[in-house]
Amino acid sequence: MRSKIFLALFLIGALMMAVSGCGGKTEKQGEQPRAREQQSGGANGSITAVGSSALQPLVEEAASQFMAKNPGAQIVVQGGGSGTGLSQVSQGAADIGNSDVFAEEKLGAEEVAQLVDHKVCVVGMAAVVNPDITVDNVTQQQLIDIFTGKITNWKDLGGPDVKIQLVNRPKSSGTRATFKTYALKGAEEARGIEQDSSGTVRKIINETPGAIGYLALSYLDGSVKPLKLDGVEPTKENIIEGKYPVWAYEHMYTKGEPAGLAKDFLDYMLSDEVQKTLVPELGYIPVTEMKVERDVRGNVTKK
Repeated sequence: MRSKIFLALFLIGALMMAVSGCGGKTEKQGEQPRAREQQSGGANGSITAVGSSALQPLVEEAASQFMAKNPGAQIVVQGGGSGTGLSQVSQGAADIGNSDVFAEEKLGAEEVAQLVDHKVCVVGMAAVVNPDITVDNVTQQQLIDIFTGKITNWKDLGGPDVKIQLVNRPKSSGTRATFKTYALKGAEEARGIEQDSSGTVRKIINETPGAIGYLALSYLDGSVKPLKLDGVEPTKENIIEGKYPVWAYEHMYTKGEPAGLAKDFLDYMLSDEVQKTLVPELGYIPVTEMKVERDVRGNVTKK
């Protein structure tokens, strides 16, 4: 009888130990997902960056890489032009406003006072033509005469007997503002085809006989031909040295100091990973490489 009681007690004890062991194992397994969640960490949330189509390729690629490293983050990048970016960030409709121009060039003093400027790189811009046009160099005055409608045929510049077709960006475009200021000396352009997207402008120029427009150097892919200006090529080296005048800072504006995901992403945009690799790969220039600088009034000085 005693042996039976002993055996029963032994079996009950063994069963309790087994249950306890299973419970301990389950608790450890339950702790593992929490540990993984803490380890993954990273930035999270959702923001929008809107504006400059000249800057768009860089911001899109940087956002893609950033989100790959931070699965909890969502960054929506849209174009629309610098004016759109500046107005939307000023109104609180976007977290970041991308712009080729200083906010002072598009907004009032009260709106500008609320914005914080983050210069992320420099971009050059060039007059570009259909690849069948044999002209490869124009003087600044000839360029002004083309865009103001005084020169209307390429034969007048030693090219083929083909009518010149202007392709412009809308007035909200920072690329247009930069080109107008530094390539056309502020001259008012004649009417032509008008397109909001730099990619569409490139496509139209490639497909339209006699077409001429302007693009950020980051959009040059061989499908259109950039023109020299007064014999100077629109190259990174010439822009850095201050020899080629048509360039702009690329700004990412926030309303007030950035916080949360906006700050994390802007920190990433200014990191070595983006500045030393992605910026030059996509045809932009790190601000730190420039040997000249330009203020909001357009004054250029050597560093």
